[in-house]
Amino acid sequence: MKIALHSIKVAELIAGFEDKAEEGVRGYGGRLNIRPPYQREFIYGEKQRNEVINTVRKNFPLNTMYWVKLGDDSFELMDGQQRTISICQYVQNDFSIEIDGTPKNFGNLTENKRQEILNYELSVYMCEGTEDEKLDWFKIINIAGKPLTDQELRNAIFTGPWLANAKRWFSKTGAPAVQEGRDKLVNGSPIRQEVLETALDWISGGKIENYMSAHQHDKDAQELWQYWQSVFDWVKRVFPKQDSARAKLMKGMPWGSFYNKHKDGKFNAADLENRIIELIDDDEVDSKKGIYEYLLTGNTRTLSLRVFDEKMKQKVYAKQKGNCPICTKHYDLHEMEADHIVPWSAGGKTTEENCQLLCKLDNRTKSGK
Repeated sequence: MKIALHSIKVAELIAGFEDKAEEGVRGYGGRLNIRPPYQREFIYGEKQRNEVINTVRKNFPLNTMYWVKLGDDSFELMDGQQRTISICQYVQNDFSIEIDGTPKNFGNLTENKRQEILNYELSVYMCEGTEDEKLDWFKIINIAGKPLTDQELRNAIFTGPWLANAKRWFSKTGAPAVQEGRDKLVNGSPIRQEVLETALDWISGGKIENYMSAHQHDKDAQELWQYWQSVFDWVKRVFPKQDSARAKLMKGMPWGSFYNKHKDGKFNAADLENRIIELIDDDEVDSKKGIYEYLLTGNTRTLSLRVFDEKMKQKVYAKQKGNCPICTKHYDLHEMEADHIVPWSAGGKTTEENCQLLCKLDNRTKSGK
């Protein structure tokens, strides 16, 4: 890869600046693609953004930026999107910063102060090379600072019309993917690509790279978007009560995986709701978040049911005189396991009266382990 250092004035950078959201962000007379598909969305906070402007305003050195030169005398911004957009937005009077105790946007500055900003020289490495070299260099220069997420790196590899359309649905602030209450059920940030990653993980069964490779050149991501909607339509039908209290239990569950396995199951929403209420009130259930998976799968392990503590085990061991009630043989305490006489599924509680100690073989044979 060929790399050459250039000085670019802010006036040159902001020439023709346009931010068309999903359609892209451009500057440098339209020749610089500020947000190519592998780039993050804008994630600087107000403090970081303002410090960029103060650095320029005071003529302090700003970190070097990296552009990739394309064959048609245009460029892609490889590293420095946050700084670039901060500068361009300020010169466009999109925000103000506090100067000597007074908030001022670019238009409020004196003419000579505006010229100082416009004449500020940015250090830009312009790089030329193959696609593979570009992506390798992109990974290297992003090791410092805020690390890229796995999905941001995947986006760098599988660029194309499919990704551009997928980001429209899943990767913007307030993206459609997290609207209509779905934000209460899904973890992650759209602009850090975490919601897109979740959707891809669900639809691909964990084989995200395979899915992105197969669809890289599709004209749109309608399949993924329609799948996402189907998942949450199903969740709403099966578990219609999703108020703030329930959302705390439902948020972050692998709803797509549940949908893939159980979408054809026959579930009665009213019966499930009654059972949810019972389980929330059941002191034996330690993991309330596991209730939804349990109702779909029947696996009691998701509930983290209460277990007999050591003090209770010792008391029952003494009562049994160390003998297993099934095989009648004597064992040391560490060779035995606590078991519910009346199982939880039949209303049994984790009490001394409902506890028996069985040898490991009999306990695991009894429970089918």
